[in-house]
Amino acid sequence: MEHGPVLEATPLGHDAACDVAVIGSGIAGLSIAYELTRLGRQVIVIDRGPIGLGMTARSTAHLSSSLDDLYTNLIGIHGRDTARLLLDSQVAAINRVEAICAAEKLEVDFQRVEGWMAATTPEEEAKLKDEYEACLSIGMHVTWADRSAATGLGKGPALVFPRQARFHPLKYLSGLATVLQEHGTRLFANTAYESHDKSDGRILIQTGTGAVISAAHAVFATNSPVNAGRAFHSKQRPDRTYVIAAPIPKGSVDDVLFWDMLDPYHHMRIQPLDDKWDRLIIGGEDHRTGTESDMTQRLARLEDWARAHYPAMGEVSHRWSGQILETLDYMPFSGRAPGEDNIYLHTGDAGQGITNAVAGALVIAPLIAGQHARFAPILDPSRAPLTGRTIAHYLADQAGVVAGLVQYLAPGEVASPGEIAPGEGAVLRNGALAREAVYRSPDGDVIRLSATCTHAGCGVRWNSFEKCWDCPCHGSQYAPTGEVLSGPALKPLPKI
Repeated sequence: MEHGPVLEATPLGHDAACDVAVIGSGIAGLSIAYELTRLGRQVIVIDRGPIGLGMTARSTAHLSSSLDDLYTNLIGIHGRDTARLLLDSQVAAINRVEAICAAEKLEVDFQRVEGWMAATTPEEEAKLKDEYEACLSIGMHVTWADRSAATGLGKGPALVFPRQARFHPLKYLSGLATVLQEHGTRLFANTAYESHDKSDGRILIQTGTGAVISAAHAVFATNSPVNAGRAFHSKQRPDRTYVIAAPIPKGSVDDVLFWDMLDPYHHMRIQPLDDKWDRLIIGGEDHRTGTESDMTQRLARLEDWARAHYPAMGEVSHRWSGQILETLDYMPFSGRAPGEDNIYLHTGDAGQGITNAVAGALVIAPLIAGQHARFAPILDPSRAPLTGRTIAHYLADQAGVVAGLVQYLAPGEVASPGEIAPGEGAVLRNGALAREAVYRSPDGDVIRLSATCTHAGCGVRWNSFEKCWDCPCHGSQYAPTGEVLSGPALKPLPKI
């Protein structure tokens, strides 16, 4: 969705001190900074790139207390008490966004809407009935309905969830960032985290600008945590998701959140435009990061699905993709980093990125302030999600990691740079073991890089849609010229 810069911010050009340093300026980072600022803490926020233009900017912004991974699955792993508490965290997050919009007078197109989860086959209807019973068992408000009761949703059984919501995520981040600055929070763009150390109980954060931040506490809210050890990353999997947007006549589709139960599933919502038009936002076609090269076909399938369901949809005006982190046990990680006392992290948002991030702020800010955090026990980053019920999930995820680690044994995708089209990249075998990530610029210049991710040694793969190098193991992304775009990697791909 088009929108100007969330906030014009400069890089950090000098050493600085604060109570809390927040690394990452998406919905999680700015929400945490907002709650801490209200608690009287001095906060500095830094981001590798522009403020607010990370993965939150790529979200379809469903504010939903329903669970795309299904409460049926969550109850099977953790039981009803934990599932009920997770539900409460999602409800609290939506309520918190609404309260902040009212208190700060933010014009962000916030609207309470219904959520519709639909089944299209007898097998899906059986799953939907199980989910209906699971939701009722944890006290969730849900009704059984036919989609024909709504406009533009077709026919067939569906669950209807009241008091869900939608908003414009970049307008919201822009509003939060402005409020933060007005209350003394310092925000610095293009200021990458490089490393940290400790001295006299304080955290010393070395940044890419050369400046050092001294903080009593640090919070890592970088989608995939750049401060976590490799063992932590085995608790979650990076997935790529795709989105298209197109105008549609106002009123031809009800203003609701919509999900089907296909695998990969599809989701839809409306973004208001003017008196005559809405914007239809359709997402889906997910896959593990760095394992597929058929992005064009996936976007085409997404459009085909959308046109079959919403024939009044106009020409596609926007196409984008994003990266989500799927945890083994369907809950995010928010709280103290494992083995730390004054370092915190938030990650594992999956398809509930907005609500999970805001719920994370309602955990991390109170913990830093020494207050009670109701949702902290279930979202603890130190929890071990590997159980008998998640072992198959874990093995499947680790198979992807193993495949990424042994990519250096595979043949190259091309035999020479001359086979690569201008503006594209490919992996080239050079000798018995070495593999190169080769990019051919639009002008024909050839850039040769190591094809080994600097985080954990996996083999990277060219992303033809985003024009970058993706790591399938833990989701790092690199520019065509090797610079880190997103972690957990911190160092660029070496040039050859």
